[in-house]
Amino acid sequence: MADPRIIDIKLDERTILWRNADVEQERRIAIFDLLEDNHFAPQRVHPDGYAGPYKVVLRVEEGRLVIEINRQDDSPLEAIILSLGRFRRPIRDYFAICDSYYQAISNASPQQIETVDMARRAIHNDAADMLIERLEGKIKVDFDTARRLFTLICVLHIKG
Repeated sequence: MADPRIIDIKLDERTILWRNADVEQERRIAIFDLLEDNHFAPQRVHPDGYAGPYKVVLRVEEGRLVIEINRQDDSPLEAIILSLGRFRRPIRDYFAICDSYYQAISNASPQQIETVDMARRAIHNDAADMLIERLEGKIKVDFDTARRLFTLICVLHIKG
């Protein structure tokens, strides 16, 4: 019986050099929300018909995103490797707008905060759409899952 969802997700901590409290909070929320509700269906058919649930490890290696997909018992299923070239700008833009957002929270008007937050969501949504497109034929994910995965991809790119 198919159960196309992630039940555990980890980030390769060796990839992350530094993160502040705001980023750590974003990471925790993204993981919590992802595990609460997600759709994650690798498209490769496995000989034994295994179709979830999955344990996932995300890491960046030589400029590529590696998505290690394991069975519920931790035995490996496959690894998906994506070039991150098309994500460089959305990641950079997302970091910049998040910095603006955190600064706005402390000293801007509610209307200014809302404007920055809308821009932040727009960048995030566009990146989620791009991730869905890049995963096509490899992993089927819903929009909310893609948004949360993009947040985690951003966390992997923090260099201090």
